[in-house]
Amino acid sequence: MKTYRIHIVVRPEHLDDLNHVNNVQYLEWVQRIAKEHWQKLTRPEWDSHYVWVVRSHHITYHRPAVLGDKLAAVTYVKTVRGAQSERHVQITLEGTETHVVTCVTHWVLLDAKSGKPSRVPEDMIRALE
Repeated sequence: MKTYRIHIVVRPEHLDDLNHVNNVQYLEWVQRIAKEHWQKLTRPEWDSHYVWVVRSHHITYHRPAVLGDKLAAVTYVKTVRGAQSERHVQITLEGTETHVVTCVTHWVLLDAKSGKPSRVPEDMIRALE
């Protein structure tokens, strides 16, 4: 399983009216880490032939993050079947195992020209898993 990690420091623009990180901000971080991870793994021919789209996000909020918190986000692709993959993201307080947010996202691979689902090629599966 190939993991990818980013570090985040909570800034004022990440906060909601309760002075916690806004729910939408977590989704932006989930999208960011998935994109960055894919960019590390991808090949030019894949990006010209395929596009990934989100089917669903399931986010669980374990505890609030607040201004100045240092967070670690880790992602990996757990499974790939047919045209779909299941990506996990865990956001913790940096240097601890204290979960802030966990997210499971189901992605669907589409043929870039037709827009129809496309079975994930074997070499792409090996790169993801």
